[in-house]
Amino acid sequence: MLLGWLRVALRGLVLAVLVFGCLLILLLVRLVEKPIYGLHRPWTPWITQFVCRNAFRILGMGFSARGELMTERGAVVANHSSWLDIFALNARKRIYFVSKAEVAKWPGIGWLAKATGTVFINRDPKEARAQKEVFEARLLAGHKLLFFPEGTSTDAIRVLPFKPTLFAAFFAPELRDVLHVQPVTVLYHAPDGQEPRFYGWWGEMDFGPHLLQVLAARKQGRVELIYHPPVAVRDFANRKALAAHCEAVIRAGHSIAAAQDDQKVM
Repeated sequence: MLLGWLRVALRGLVLAVLVFGCLLILLLVRLVEKPIYGLHRPWTPWITQFVCRNAFRILGMGFSARGELMTERGAVVANHSSWLDIFALNARKRIYFVSKAEVAKWPGIGWLAKATGTVFINRDPKEARAQKEVFEARLLAGHKLLFFPEGTSTDAIRVLPFKPTLFAAFFAPELRDVLHVQPVTVLYHAPDGQEPRFYGWWGEMDFGPHLLQVLAARKQGRVELIYHPPVAVRDFANRKALAAHCEAVIRAGHSIAAAQDDQKVM
């Protein structure tokens, strides 16, 4: 118990210095970057990527990725299991998250999300048109937007059905023929002796206790990203067809990796 709290204190302090120290640097750089480049961010995403890569080193958690990164203009979609997804997906690729509006009000995470260019959306149908215009502007600016089509986080051992709503933005007349979408499977491998859901953060779970659990772990597991081949939006009849394809690819990657883990245990 004492050693666990010592790990929490040490890892937590170093992680906080990394995150909030670099957040201050990012905000200062953005003061220069924004007037010159507007929506474009040629400098600050590198700071975000540096933070996310080193966060896993501080936690003592393994990180690996396979598959080629998309070079075409477009978006990334992934399954959603934990707040750690933010660090994992930013560690490999410079992206901008699409998140529910409530996240902007969360202490700590909300500040980071705003500073790193997250797109916040409301579930109010009255704002659907305005939000679609925001998506289009960001995509046309060359931003790689990252969507979690499940609409919520899970327990890290399953993939929920994808909601096709957010895929509608890709089918705007000026976007459909130029955009690609890359599915990414996010896999968490729990520490030895822990249940497979160790890194999952879902439902009504509070952030604080889950963060402490991860910081206190004597042995950490690892996170793995599988980048699947990107697909052209124009090759799909509608948003439902594109959503179904991405779900099937991500779900297959998740199932294969889970089966491999089971074989290792046996």
